[in-house]
Amino acid sequence: MALEVVDINCDMGEAFGRWRVGDTDDDVLMGLISSANIATGFHAGDPNLMDHTVRTAVQHGVGIGAHPGYDDLQGFGRRKINGTARELVNDMVYQVGALREFARRHGASLQHVKPHGALYMEMAVNPELAQIFVQYMRTVSPNAYVLCMAGSATERAAIEAGQPVVREFYADRDYDESGSIVFTRDVGRPDAAAIARKVVRACTHGTVTTVTGKDIDIPFESICFHSDTLGALDIVRQMREALVAEGIRIAPLSEIIK
Repeated sequence: MALEVVDINCDMGEAFGRWRVGDTDDDVLMGLISSANIATGFHAGDPNLMDHTVRTAVQHGVGIGAHPGYDDLQGFGRRKINGTARELVNDMVYQVGALREFARRHGASLQHVKPHGALYMEMAVNPELAQIFVQYMRTVSPNAYVLCMAGSATERAAIEAGQPVVREFYADRDYDESGSIVFTRDVGRPDAAAIARKVVRACTHGTVTTVTGKDIDIPFESICFHSDTLGALDIVRQMREALVAEGIRIAPLSEIIK
């Protein structure tokens, strides 16, 4: 079924001190999205950057989300770190708590939580990790959304526990036939126009073409792109223009998920 309204979320605040990634200023991107996934210090981000990114999100009326990852600054959270499910969730508790306080400082609340990178991918296939994470969310943020891939262990755990869940479509990543994104450390500079066409097709037909050339169904409520992808500003501008041209409205999750 074609979507009439969709959320656009972006991974943001993914720098550390003087170190920066990507070629686009987050402050510019913030005015073009409806939800921000803000790095919480383990894979990227630091207190000053977290404060600035939250403040900018509040100024633009953008939904604030915590984006916790593996404790892997050197690898940008894209390397798997072994640990028990409880240890990994405790790392997330630590990170989400920090972002929540910055949100409270600026008069905002936590809209959602979205694990980052390799941790997101691990949770998608690890039912124990997903269940303990969702139990944490039910305890401290029962009204906050969990962002995840459709068909993942994360989605199943959230649905079973009654936690609000939002499924994502990855604009700037490829898909395999299982409906999972193909994990890539460096996607280069993708074609923004091609991404816009891909997003419109997903919204109007509910399908995406995989890396093997097969079309699969892909249910979602939110479109994700990454601030560290080269050409991120062109990507979001062309996506928005294409969506508006199709009569698809971009809105916060609170207006989409009832």
